[in-house]
This record gives sequence, structure tokens and C-alpha cells, in this order.
Amino acid sequence: MSTLPGSSLPLLDGGPLTVDGLEVRVRISARRRRFALTVESDATATLHVPAGRPATEAEAFVRAHRTWLASRQAARERTRPLNPPKQLLDGEVFRYLGRTCRLSVVTDERRTHRVRLVAGRLVMSRELAGDPVRGRAALTEWYCRVGRAWAAGRLQPWAARMEVAEPALDVRDLGGRWGTYEPGTGDGRPGVMRLGWQLFQLPMHVIDYVIAHELAHVRIPGHGQDFWRLLGSALPEYDERRSELAELGRRLWMGEVGHPAAGG
Repeated sequence: MSTLPGSSLPLLDGGPLTVDGLEVRVRISARRRRFALTVESDATATLHVPAGRPATEAEAFVRAHRTWLASRQAARERTRPLNPPKQLLDGEVFRYLGRTCRLSVVTDERRTHRVRLVAGRLVMSRELAGDPVRGRAALTEWYCRVGRAWAAGRLQPWAARMEVAEPALDVRDLGGRWGTYEPGTGDGRPGVMRLGWQLFQLPMHVIDYVIAHELAHVRIPGHGQDFWRLLGSALPEYDERRSELAELGRRLWMGEVGHPAAGG
């Protein structure tokens, strides 16, 4: 097996390769015939290497594509997710419909296990705040509950504007997706629009974009020209809102709760 110049270390699958200060991860494949570079969502670079090719060729390929690689990594850095965890501490900042809501941790003699919005503050019992798993579950349940109530009032006017049937509505954790639409069945059961709870941290006009986007799927399943034409007829500024969703969305809290630091 070939070795790295100036070193006895072999070019290993899954290992690093540093070329003029630029580090890439090596992936070797017997089926591959050519070198290739990819930039992952976290801005790290992967060099795909045909089996049996020497490290000198790998280095030369990286050098030849250094400018391209730097530009792609810079683009990834500009759009990579920035989703810091939250602490379940008094004063922690959360958002609802684009507005700031600070967390109030209180002693709750009623031992309620639900989060409430009171005078612009999210109220959580001290018992829940002391348990990151239960506290996170209570917060996401609150976002699902209030998000579902808010979005229910938006479906009918948007469906009427777009002249599509109003689907059933569900709000839940969809992972990294903002919304989905599942068509109805042949027995007359309506389709289902599902919205991610994280969406309800965003300003109302951005949530409206996602609702309109999913409603367009009631009539058109894909993202062809007819889809964007329908969406544009109801929301001419959809492209601007789509860009705003991409920028704001990467900064949202996605549900990670940090454990409080141990006392010293």
C-alpha cells in the first residue's frame, strides 16, 4: 500500500489526509474509477479514492482542486446549522411566533406537568426543569399544542385562497423537516398536513409560507413548474420567504437540552 510522502503511514480508508494544511477524510472504494471531492453539511471534506491509487496522486488531486474546495467549504459554513442547546434555567430565552419568551422556573404546588405561557413568559415547574428529559418533553408538547391551535386558524383561509381541499392537521417532531403532506385515501378520508413543532418559533409570515407550500401539494405532488406557479399565485413573495426560512431555520432550537453544570 502507498504511503504518505515523508511518512510511513498508509493511505487508509476513513483516515485523514493533510495537504498543505488542508485536511480531508479519505474514502477508498474498489468500484470507483476516478478521484472525487465532496463537502459535507458540516463543511468537512471527503476525498473519494479508487482502490490501489498512490497517496501522491491523492495529494495532487487535492492541490488541483484547492480553490474549488475552499469556496465550497465557505458556502457550507455560511449555511451550516447553528442550533445551540437550551438550559432549563430561569431566564433562558425561547421563541414563539417570532417573539421572545423567557423561561420562568417556579415551585408548582399543583405538580402540573405542562408548560404554560403566562404574561409573555413560559412557566415550567421546578420539578420538570430539574429533569432534562421530562423538561424537553414538556416544552415540545407545549409547542405542539399551541402550534396546532394557531395553525388550525390559518388552514381555512389559505386553502380557500389556493382553492384546494382543507387537510387534517398534525404537529409533531418531523426531525429536520418543516412540513409534509400525505394525500387522502380513496374512501374520502382527507389528506394530512404535518408541521414540525420547531416551526412555531419562527415569525408568523414564515410559518404561513410553509403552510401554503404544503397546501400546494394537495393539488400537485412534486416541485415542478406547476407547483411553483400555484404557490406563486397565492403567495407572490414565496421565494423571499423561502430564503428567510432557510436563514432563520438554521438558528432555531431543535430540541437539545443541555445538562446543568455541576456545582463546585
